[in-house]
Amino acid sequence: MNFYQKEIQLRSYSRGFHLITDSIIDAVPELKKINTGCLQVFIKHTSASLTINENADPTVRTDFESHINEMVPENAPYYVHNYEGPDDMPAHIKASLMGASVQIPITQGRLNMGIWQGIYLCEHRNHASGRKLVITAFGQ
Repeated sequence: MNFYQKEIQLRSYSRGFHLITDSIIDAVPELKKINTGCLQVFIKHTSASLTINENADPTVRTDFESHINEMVPENAPYYVHNYEGPDDMPAHIKASLMGASVQIPITQGRLNMGIWQGIYLCEHRNHASGRKLVITAFGQ
């Protein structure tokens, strides 16, 4: 079994849901060496997250942002942690709800996702710098 691991920094993204599948694939050309395996992507932040969903229609990403903002509003009167602004605590909650990692099968050197699936960076802050990802590919 072979293991390949890289840490990359994504460019800064605006608040919202952004497809980053190609950035991940480009960062790990060793994927092509794996016939059967797995790719794990982990985000090293507490106010952004990762998920897998629709990769074709951008309105899905818009609707994700709208819905999660309804679920986890800013300026809730019970938030105590608000040192970095009104988007701070909601960003932490959203990141926990969405998750810090995704795992995708690798088959014959390619990510084995559905035709309409893509990996999203879920940016929950109004003003965030580039996010760091740890990408681990392993298999035979």
